[in-house]
Amino acid sequence: MRQLLSAALICAIFGPAWAHEFWISPEDYTVDPGTRIKAELRVGSEFSGAGYAYLPKRTSRFELVQDGSVTPVEPRIGDRPALNVDAAEDGLVVVVHETADSDLTYDDWETFTRFFTHKDLTGFPQVHYDRGLPEDPVKEVYRRYAKSLIAVGDGAGQDSPTGLKIEIVARTNPYTDDLLEGMTVEVLLEGAPRVDTQVEVFDRAPNDLIDIRYYRTDAQGQAVFPVEPGHEYMVDSVAMSATDNDDPQAGPVWRSIWANLTFAVPD
Repeated sequence: MRQLLSAALICAIFGPAWAHEFWISPEDYTVDPGTRIKAELRVGSEFSGAGYAYLPKRTSRFELVQDGSVTPVEPRIGDRPALNVDAAEDGLVVVVHETADSDLTYDDWETFTRFFTHKDLTGFPQVHYDRGLPEDPVKEVYRRYAKSLIAVGDGAGQDSPTGLKIEIVARTNPYTDDLLEGMTVEVLLEGAPRVDTQVEVFDRAPNDLIDIRYYRTDAQGQAVFPVEPGHEYMVDSVAMSATDNDDPQAGPVWRSIWANLTFAVPD
């Protein structure tokens, strides 16, 4: 059974968000064939953040997937928006982006604990202590795996696994399917469903107010949540694992991987 915990309760317990999401932010989620698909790459919190220019060294994979066909996205260095390509045929286009690795050092143990509590990273902090690691500094390496659903013309089609290490797959097409029973997403880790794991859903209303809610995946790795016409959504799920290194002075001791999916529901 899916479970829901309100953002208000989360914030009351844990304080403000202690993580920065990375997401694909289309200029328009529905476009006509022959026009342009444009999208920013954004980093921020609570569905608000700056757009970044394209840098190859920060990018491991950038593609458009439509009806099983994969087209590499090849911007020029410094392009902003990073995605600015022709929309070809009718159908659902899935934008796929994987970053390169980045390092992060937590000098404050409290900040690190708030991060893994917020993201529901099971087993912390005991697993940290079991490895004999100090509370500070904590060094982490992270990588982001983002997708976005864009409707070209009729928007018909289905999202499917793309082989990302961690991935959120839309099992409902928000542009063509009946949404009365909600939007269904599946979280995969190395191709296998992530069972009983947290899914964070950011809901932007037409007046730009943001609502944040938390769900859990079921035995099939799926979560279902209600959606509203005219709203934009971002779905996020994070996993963390130990690196091969147990010496914080030598490098990262933890690796986090972030899955993200954006889409909108037509009016």
